[in-house]
Amino acid sequence: MASTSTNTIIHGTKSSMRMSSVVPATVTAEEHKVHELTKMDLALKLHYIKGVYFFGRVEGVTIYDLKKPMFQLLQLYFPAAGRIRRSENGRPFIKCNDSGVRIVEARCDETVDEWLAMALGDDHDSSFDVLAYNQALGDPDLDLSPLVFLQFTRFKCGGMSVGISWANVLGDAFSASTFINLWKKIMADPVPHKSLHIPPDSAKSKLPLSVHPILITPSFLKRVDSVGDLWLTPNNCKMKTHTFHVDAEKINHFLSGQKPKVSAFEVLSAIIWKSLSKIKENAEETRIVSLCKNKSGERQLEFPSNEMVWSTVEADFWVAEAEVSELVELIFNKRKYENDMIEEMMGHDNESGEESSDFIAYGAKLTFVNLEEIEIYELELKGQKPVYANYAITGVGVEGVVLVLPGPKCGKERNDVDGDKIVTVVLPENQLAQLKVELQKNWNIA
Repeated sequence: MASTSTNTIIHGTKSSMRMSSVVPATVTAEEHKVHELTKMDLALKLHYIKGVYFFGRVEGVTIYDLKKPMFQLLQLYFPAAGRIRRSENGRPFIKCNDSGVRIVEARCDETVDEWLAMALGDDHDSSFDVLAYNQALGDPDLDLSPLVFLQFTRFKCGGMSVGISWANVLGDAFSASTFINLWKKIMADPVPHKSLHIPPDSAKSKLPLSVHPILITPSFLKRVDSVGDLWLTPNNCKMKTHTFHVDAEKINHFLSGQKPKVSAFEVLSAIIWKSLSKIKENAEETRIVSLCKNKSGERQLEFPSNEMVWSTVEADFWVAEAEVSELVELIFNKRKYENDMIEEMMGHDNESGEESSDFIAYGAKLTFVNLEEIEIYELELKGQKPVYANYAITGVGVEGVVLVLPGPKCGKERNDVDGDKIVTVVLPENQLAQLKVELQKNWNIA
């Protein structure tokens, strides 16, 4: 949760925010009434994607202007307007019943500049949280819980933020970003768009299932007791979020001497991996880390899905004393891909409907998420692009997650991989405080 000082400048609480819903413009066709969830979808069901886009003064934008294009948007992204149901054997699926996405309207007593100065400062970790509505599936009723919330917060300067809370079971961060960008396209040009590309049914395993369920859990997952109908990560540790800004000049310095294809993601991940290994009392905890990246290929006009590629990397040396170049080499060349293991491991539980356990993916191991290519500066309001945008993940395990995103000044194109970077870190509170000191002292990253 955000600090008390942050909450007080947002008018009201959940109970006093203005709430409404938007549904698809037409009834979803009968053949699309059910959206089956893949095994990867279900492995990620306890996580939520949160995105926030900030705009300067936007004159004359009404809530009607913002909601009107969503009717057509939800015709294309109809699963986003659905609700979770269970089959006769208990396996979850999305019933595409056109219940809609939830719209939240809020106001803020600060200017956009004041908020960003506070939110990006040292003393206000997790202050973006209140700008993307926070509600888990199953709170209070799984059958009624929206999969998507969109929050519009107006600032006293006339600026606005657009916050999206997107259930990871519906799709990954790239799917959420595509959803937002298509909303922008429809807002600018309401001419009917082509249908989204719907991939072949992948809910069934592509691998032959074993007679006996496989007992080995992929390294990037942590098995936990079933959460039942409240899809919330069981976590007694207080997690906090902080954002680091790394400018292009520093990125170029870090990349000097690296192999041609090495990107900022590998170098920044190596630096943070080494830094956290120095902080953690048990060095064995950071010997294995998880990596998560976008699948190759175009993601525009594609049905929402969890298509991120998961892998793990293991060091056979003391990470805290390693050279950054050694860790970059591991991340770049020694990945062990793990997506296929999901098929057999979850085959037994989810084909039979038995839910003896659930899983944590982000933060089961220290997890590095490559979002360098995500297009978070394409959204426009009244011809303006965001002055700042950021994405985070909630429901994170205690080992933490690190997301590397394009920054607000990212070369000629705002999403150019060679420009500024935003690094969003979710960690236990005490580790985050130590990491901030370590990165400032040794790497001049703040």
